[in-house]
Amino acid sequence: MQSYNLTHLKELESESIFIIREVAAQFENPVLLFSGGKDSICCLHLAQKAFFPAKIPFPIMHIDTGHNFPETIKFRDEIVKDYQVRLIVRFVQESIDKGRVAEEKGFDASRIRLQTTTLLDAIEELQFDACIGGARRDEEKARAKERFFSHRDDFGQWDPKNQRPELWNLFNGRKRMGEHFRTFPISNWTEMDVWQYILCENIEMPSLYFSHKRKCIKRSGMILADFEHLPKREIEIPEEMTVRFRTIGDMTSTGAVESVANSMEDIIKEVAATRTTERGGRADDKRSETSMEDRKKEGYF
Repeated sequence: MQSYNLTHLKELESESIFIIREVAAQFENPVLLFSGGKDSICCLHLAQKAFFPAKIPFPIMHIDTGHNFPETIKFRDEIVKDYQVRLIVRFVQESIDKGRVAEEKGFDASRIRLQTTTLLDAIEELQFDACIGGARRDEEKARAKERFFSHRDDFGQWDPKNQRPELWNLFNGRKRMGEHFRTFPISNWTEMDVWQYILCENIEMPSLYFSHKRKCIKRSGMILADFEHLPKREIEIPEEMTVRFRTIGDMTSTGAVESVANSMEDIIKEVAATRTTERGGRADDKRSETSMEDRKKEGYF
């Protein structure tokens, strides 16, 4: 069983490395979008393997909502030093201050959607022609509509009904002035594949993924971490819980799960047993049935 999984992971790794090398070959100014989560960490690790012993030939970029987990920011800065890669950070708060976007109000306010404007502004400012992302097809139904090379028009928008065919590992990166591509090298991976690969490669992960005690509130079937920017109703009283996070994002939207999994092996067992997708605890995906697809059409990750 172990050898079967290893063979399967090696095939996925080879495919992803091939795609990353294709991005570097076809585009003049690519960037790796980095959230500090497991998928973007895997993409960074794969990029290092793709070009070793040379350094990764493109920077990584983080769109900081200002509501990130402190653990994520700390881990991001540490991994940049370990991989010797250039980090670019753009802040949603700056977009708000400039009047480019308006801060949401109310108990369910989030900066998730505001990230799109900050991202598109950064792409235009720095003239990136390809953005490597860690999205996987099993995450969410809108993700499953993506190609490996996903075209974006000169407004940064995505049309799921007008995508280019990808046959025999041939990728069409041709574009007009102002257009760019989003590329997804781990598109064929599952959450289980990612965790098994992390275990096999001994990749360090943020502490948020492992069981720990944290003050949280329960809201609409979700468990949200209590922090200063999360408005709370009178009935929402923070309580200490033993939780971990399956995804890492904006604290106002990223739900935790009650768990005692404190090792890679425990997480893999938990993922194998669960029947809920990892984005099932994301508040931003619950706003409507097509919330992710709507955001992607606007230019979201």
